[in-house]
Amino acid sequence: MLKIVDKGARSNLPFSPAIVAGDLVFVSGQASVDREDGHIINGTFEEEMRRSIENMEVILQAEGLSLDHVINVRCYLGSPDDVAEHNRIYAEYFSEPRPTRTTITGVLGTMLKYELDCVAYAPTRRQDAARS
Repeated sequence: MLKIVDKGARSNLPFSPAIVAGDLVFVSGQASVDREDGHIINGTFEEEMRRSIENMEVILQAEGLSLDHVINVRCYLGSPDDVAEHNRIYAEYFSEPRPTRTTITGVLGTMLKYELDCVAYAPTRRQDAARS
């Protein structure tokens, strides 16, 4: 099954918010933007990070999922100075066992301070996964 998800946070840029491919949900990069019209909302690093994660969360919720279904996250930080704050805030949203993660710093130029994308597994939550 292949399905385009166009609910939740929207963008005026040429990409789909998410695509469901079988049991996997691929969520496009989410930034600090207005959910209705996609315009950038600047703020502190914390404000931009929280808005970005919450935008991702509403897209997942449109498919009946939560952040607990996320199995992989890629995070993009504008400044390496924000890594400690990133890790602190990230832990508030992603409980144990946490998804796999890649974090890249020194990217995004001057328009954004934070962006992230993810892959979610629809049938079950991370907390229900078998441990080896």
